[in-house]
Amino acid sequence: MYVCLCHGVTDREIREAADNGISSMRQLGKELGVGTQCGRCACTAREILRESRTPDYLAMADMLAVPA
Repeated sequence: MYVCLCHGVTDREIREAADNGISSMRQLGKELGVGTQCGRCACTAREILRESRTPDYLAMADMLAVPA
C-alpha cells in the first residue's frame, strides 16, 4: 500500500527501512522523504515504523528469514 504519495513510498519500503536500522521519523524522512512534503503520511508512517520495531514483528520476521 502506498503511504506517501508525494514520494511514492510504500508500507513495505518503510518496514524494510526499519529492518535496516531506521528508528525515527526524522531518519525515515531523510532516507525516503516520508513526511517531508505535505505531511499527510506522517501518522501512518509513524505507526508502521512503530509496529515494525515491536518484538512480535521482529520475532515473526526472524522466523520467516530462516530457510525451511
